[in-house]
Amino acid sequence: MSEACKYELDRVKESQTATTGGRKFDGNKPQYGLLPPKALKETVKVLTLGAIKYEPDNWKHVPEAQSRYFDALMRHLWDWKTGEQLDPETSINHLAHAMCNIMFLLERDIHTEEEWEEIVKSVYKK
Repeated sequence: MSEACKYELDRVKESQTATTGGRKFDGNKPQYGLLPPKALKETVKVLTLGAIKYEPDNWKHVPEAQSRYFDALMRHLWDWKTGEQLDPETSINHLAHAMCNIMFLLERDIHTEEEWEEIVKSVYKK
């Protein structure tokens, strides 16, 4: 770890235990600032185009979603691996499309069946 990194970690630790001055107790919280901004922006572009083309949150209602999104993920990865950087339909990097598919798969995977049914129902209520 670089000296600059160690210094910054020490500063964060100090602010979490300080008794005066600027304190913020966020040591064990997610650091969204670590997300790479350009990659995130490209992924959001894909999500936005999908919301326009289909409708917002449509991905939650796709039948056999896990196998279909896995297949789509692999198609985008293979197109990228074989030298095609941009998706011909959207002109957005295949890796951004792959990220969307991974996010869809992960979002579904981290919920129980019951939780997922409630999420899908809540989307229909909007």
